[in-house]
Amino acid sequence: MSGKNKVQVRIAGNEYILRGNESAEYMQKVALYVDTKTAEIMKANHTLSTSMASVLTAVNIADEFFKASDSNGMLKKEIEQAKKIIRELKEENAQLTQQLQMVNEENRNLVIELTKREAELSEVRNAYNRAMGESSQKSRLHNIK
Repeated sequence: MSGKNKVQVRIAGNEYILRGNESAEYMQKVALYVDTKTAEIMKANHTLSTSMASVLTAVNIADEFFKASDSNGMLKKEIEQAKKIIRELKEENAQLTQQLQMVNEENRNLVIELTKREAELSEVRNAYNRAMGESSQKSRLHNIK
């Protein structure tokens, strides 16, 4: 069989040949995990046969698998919720950015308008001061006569 890896492993004191598409290192890692779990069960109860310990190991590993699968499902839901929130925040950010641009444009227009009004006010003050200056000079001239 092409593409299949073959590796010899030891589980609970027995030799097995594993064949699979995974790397030899991965299959060794899996076998070591099963061997360790089986050894833990046999250590906890010395009267178990290898066959019984193997079944309990399979049950424990199946339990771990289902719990991990459930956890994975919950994490996927959380990720989807987080993605939804991120999309909503991006939309809100785009709207706020647009509003900020509009407010900045309005602010620029108001600054220009203020500058024009200040220039007009300055011209009016200068005209007023000139008029008042001429008026006070005429008043002094009348007093001199």
